[in-house]
Amino acid sequence: MDEWILLEYERQSFNNEWMKDLDWNLLRSFLAVAETGSLTGAGRKLGASQPTLGRHIAELEAEVGFSLFHRTVRGQELTETGGAFLTEVEKMRDAADTLARRIAGATDQLSGTVRITASVVIGTLVLPTIVARLRKEHPELEVEIVATDGVDNLLRRDADIAIRMAKPTQIDLVATHLGDIPIVAGASKSYLGSRGRPEKITDILDHDILGMDRDDAILRGFAAMGVAVGREFFKFRSDNHLVLWEAIKAGAGIGFAQAPLIAREPEIDVLLPDLPLPPLSVWLTVHRDIRHAPRIRLVHDHLSVGLRAFISGQE
Repeated sequence: MDEWILLEYERQSFNNEWMKDLDWNLLRSFLAVAETGSLTGAGRKLGASQPTLGRHIAELEAEVGFSLFHRTVRGQELTETGGAFLTEVEKMRDAADTLARRIAGATDQLSGTVRITASVVIGTLVLPTIVARLRKEHPELEVEIVATDGVDNLLRRDADIAIRMAKPTQIDLVATHLGDIPIVAGASKSYLGSRGRPEKITDILDHDILGMDRDDAILRGFAAMGVAVGREFFKFRSDNHLVLWEAIKAGAGIGFAQAPLIAREPEIDVLLPDLPLPPLSVWLTVHRDIRHAPRIRLVHDHLSVGLRAFISGQE
């Protein structure tokens, strides 16, 4: 790397006037490419086209006067100066996020938007009913639900409230443990009518079992119960939990699902209830800077009541 460029960059990186003149849209594109490692991944993250992102990176490189990425067959790799520049841009983003959280936390209005992120299953099958009840009582609220099995970043305000299946470790997040959702084996009455009902764990080896594709969680679960099987054992595979849920309902075989969901379905029976399946731990999480904002507190408390009822099977 050109040492003069690096020294000049390091001098300028602490020059507020120079940094503030940069177009934030260009910096936002730079952050997305740096975090995902490709124009394609950044495009998905931002909802932008590859040509647009490529043009943004070229414009930013022209502005700063040095290359930010090496273009490789694997994607976009940060140059040494690009890595140093990333550190400064992340500071700008974090400062802006902190300011946004504090502004959001200072408002005393119940109206406005609250963004909730949750797993695909909870976000799709559980939250709509809870949020519908909330909006009947408070129609002035606007609620966004992000159903994803990824982990949105509350520190960057990707969401205001998160429902997570593991306790978060960041010290700026306030997490409340709502309970543990039991996981059980189940199958439709139509499937059991044609294939019979397993009475012990080894009986399911003669059944059609629904399992994950690349995720090995169910394989590890079988191994823990003393039944060693491989990926090919699952004749119906998907890493999407909604697909597996619909497959259980369709009579495709025996699958594993949240007990409160199965309790809603009269055509699905719980099987082998003594199987030692680990439960899902549910945590309701919010950033401490916004937790006292009235609209955030209102939605948080409503979610807490609704999810506790779901977990206990008393909704």
